[in-house]
Amino acid sequence: MAILSALATEVIIPVAGVIGIAFAVVQWVLVSKVKLSPAAAASGGSKNGYGDSLIEEEEGLNDHNVVVKCAEIQNAISEGATSFLFTEYQYVGIFMCIFAVVIFLFLGSVEGFSTKSQPCTYSKDKYCKPALFTALFSTVSFLLGAITSLVSGFLGMKIATYANARTTLEARKGVGKAFIVAFRSGAVMGFLLASSGLVVLYITINVFKLYYGDDWEGLFESITGYGLGGSSMALFGRVGGGIYTKAADVGADLVGKVERNIPEDDPRNPAVIADNVGDNVGDIAGMGSDLFGSYAESSCAALVVASISSFGINHDFTGMCYPLLVSSVGIIVCLITTLFATDFFEVKAVKEIEPALKKQLIISTALMTVGIAIISWLALPAKFTIFNFGAQKEVTNWGLFFCVSIGLWAGLIIGFVTEYYTSNAYSPVQDVADSCRTGAATNVIFGLALGYKSVIIPIFAIAVSIYVSFSIAAMYGIAVAALGMLSTIATGLAIDAYGPISDNAGGIAEMAGMSHRIRERTDALDAAGNTTAAIGKGFAIGSAALVSLALFGAFVSRAGVKVVDVLSPKVFIGLIVGAMLPYWFSAMTMKSVGSAALAMVEEVRRQFNTIPGLMEGTAKPDYTTCVKISTDASIREMIPPGALVMLTPLIVGTLFGVETLSGVLAGALVSGVQIAISASNTGGAWDNAKKYIEAGASEHARSLGPKGSDCHKAAVIGDTIGDPLKDTSGPSLNILIKLMAVESLVFAPFFATHGGLLFKYL
Repeated sequence: MAILSALATEVIIPVAGVIGIAFAVVQWVLVSKVKLSPAAAASGGSKNGYGDSLIEEEEGLNDHNVVVKCAEIQNAISEGATSFLFTEYQYVGIFMCIFAVVIFLFLGSVEGFSTKSQPCTYSKDKYCKPALFTALFSTVSFLLGAITSLVSGFLGMKIATYANARTTLEARKGVGKAFIVAFRSGAVMGFLLASSGLVVLYITINVFKLYYGDDWEGLFESITGYGLGGSSMALFGRVGGGIYTKAADVGADLVGKVERNIPEDDPRNPAVIADNVGDNVGDIAGMGSDLFGSYAESSCAALVVASISSFGINHDFTGMCYPLLVSSVGIIVCLITTLFATDFFEVKAVKEIEPALKKQLIISTALMTVGIAIISWLALPAKFTIFNFGAQKEVTNWGLFFCVSIGLWAGLIIGFVTEYYTSNAYSPVQDVADSCRTGAATNVIFGLALGYKSVIIPIFAIAVSIYVSFSIAAMYGIAVAALGMLSTIATGLAIDAYGPISDNAGGIAEMAGMSHRIRERTDALDAAGNTTAAIGKGFAIGSAALVSLALFGAFVSRAGVKVVDVLSPKVFIGLIVGAMLPYWFSAMTMKSVGSAALAMVEEVRRQFNTIPGLMEGTAKPDYTTCVKISTDASIREMIPPGALVMLTPLIVGTLFGVETLSGVLAGALVSGVQIAISASNTGGAWDNAKKYIEAGASEHARSLGPKGSDCHKAAVIGDTIGDPLKDTSGPSLNILIKLMAVESLVFAPFFATHGGLLFKYL
């Protein structure tokens, strides 16, 4: 037996969740001490610098107008983001209700809506609860997952729009103060999301247990709906938010920078508010829902496999909750790690920003390795068995420790490789910047080559972790490896949310007319944020690959497929169609951004040509029309890609059966991961090549600049092409891979009973 008792487990998991939420609240209180009213802006004094003297005082810039302006702009951004999310959630809410009915009808019909107990799927000698109730509970857990996902995205966006102007104002006191505000706000989101995901899942399991009693197989099968809910909302958040933010960004850049030669975030640019709103709805709300979905699914995949292994058969509650215990330890580890950035070491200069963020990843990974070792020793019996395609495989507790750790370290490797290819401190991005000398075409060629090349090491890292974890503990090993990669999700999200907050802070500084010194500081924060955002996407894609493979394994077991034979024509047609889906999906999302950007460019040009005094700065642009263009486009355009992903498993499973569906899932996984990594890194590299030329920090960069030179214009074009790649198509693809797998798992009982209609009658 394990050292940790079932009672201790029941205490540890909710306590860790509550500590995480409490820590998020504390960080939020600290951020809110930076005041946005002129009177309070220069009083007090403490380590966090609420009252340090402003550097700008001697320049006579500490006037009340700056603070008032910042507050006004922040308000406009916050209102834009809130109204967009409310509109999006209305549409998503309708979808949620329809899909909940679909889940209930499909799963309820497995046993013809009977309320009699039936033999269990895996142990035929026992009786399990009726399929009708599993259908009902799956529907409830789907709704819970969906609501938690939406709420976490919304809260993240609220926190980011609350913190952006505060970061700008703190930048007047130095780069370190601004860094702390941006980072703390990111931490609020990271901890809220990680903790609420854990607590809601834990409560759901315990409530469902009241009905299911000893039928753990049925209990954890119905819990898979939680992962499906989380990811389906993430898909709409990611695609909708991505189209919104990039339509505004491309429109603002092409007319503002290339045609009119005005700086980024210039208040004369009509699309500037929409651009800053976009950062919050795409990169914050979308990213939050996305990582929450990964977390929920990897937990569900591990729990489903565990419920038919010795943990479930012997009703060992502590062993069963091992995935949740790993996440609980992760929250505590991330809490300690965050203190390193905000309290133990202070960032004093621009060059310390990126190392401080990288240290977060390294410290959290090192501490987490120790945490996993302790929890594996306490929570797991020395030997136990894991379900492996019909057989039980004996595993040791140290074996599982290796599975979780290899996922954790593979995540770190993927993060650092991504950083190497997207940060302008290293040669790949500098080469891309250098290629701008001969125009936009060479820039595009170099950028594409960089993206393809950046796929190599992450794929090897994923391949090694799959092989090792599967050899040790079959599909359960892969599920906990994915959980290992996501165990430091609170830190990963904090680093990720920090980027858009800094980006917004820079925009506010420019719009409020602050001095170039403040803009330089916010630019430095933003450039580091760009790289960390790329690292976050790397984590999301890597974990998506592992999660969907684990879900795929659970699906194959549940659907009763003995072996997936690639040479069978049923499987092969699925494989080749599945590999095509990421291209179809990317085509849809790229085209959506293109057409929305086209409308935006025309509107911005129209305003510059028809509003007298706009270029001179004497007249105000009409920001609301641009916000409306982005909102309408993203709501309209997010539906087709969403429908493609949600309907594919249902249509293939019902018409062609589980074998073809298993081919589709494998094909989508294999091709989706490659496109996602290359798209994200290509876009990130182009963006930072442009920033490298703009900053002019080295002799080489100065030879390419200044802003407005031909070289810089070529870099802006590259950046604009990369925008939809890195913020719409790339990050949405990892949701495509996971979502199809988790949806197939939830509907597996239906497909196994009634699927394959075409082949039955042909």
